[in-house]
Amino acid sequence: MTRVALPHDAKAGPTKAEVRAVLMSKLALGPSDHFAEVGSCTGAVTVEAARAAGRVTALERKENRLETTRRNLDANDGIDADVELRRAEAPDGLPDDADALFLGGSRNYEAVLDHARETGVDRVVMNVSRLEVAGAAAAAFRERGMVDDVVQFQVSHGYELAGATSFDSDNPVYMLVGSAPETAADGGRP
Repeated sequence: MTRVALPHDAKAGPTKAEVRAVLMSKLALGPSDHFAEVGSCTGAVTVEAARAAGRVTALERKENRLETTRRNLDANDGIDADVELRRAEAPDGLPDDADALFLGGSRNYEAVLDHARETGVDRVVMNVSRLEVAGAAAAAFRERGMVDDVVQFQVSHGYELAGATSFDSDNPVYMLVGSAPETAADGGRP
């Protein structure tokens, strides 16, 4: 796996490499997929997705963070996808033909989930680091019939302490995984 280079800072912190690995396995992106991201920030997920998907649409509401995404995207090799960066606050700016969607932030997530449901997004993943938001987001996924899995995990990194290895923990991450439900009448998307 090629490392993601993030030489430019967005002052918000990227989705950690270990979290991105789980995220990418849940999204299962392929070369024919159109991936949409809400809240690109540093571009860490944008870069990972652009290495796997055929098309990527990344939204960021803050111009300085969108520029950071652009600069970090340019700093990485191995990107064959058609990548479009959009300054927009979701759900505005989201494509209607996305196969997979990642919510990296919790702003307007209910409206984003409604958009995903209405447009039949096949794979939806949302990462949350705050417990209260995780509970509300899990309820929102369930209310829409979209929850397939809820995962909580925490990663710790070793460091030397007095000649031995100790660990520093990252914040826990709650990952909600789902998809737009199929309609019962025709087996297709709503």
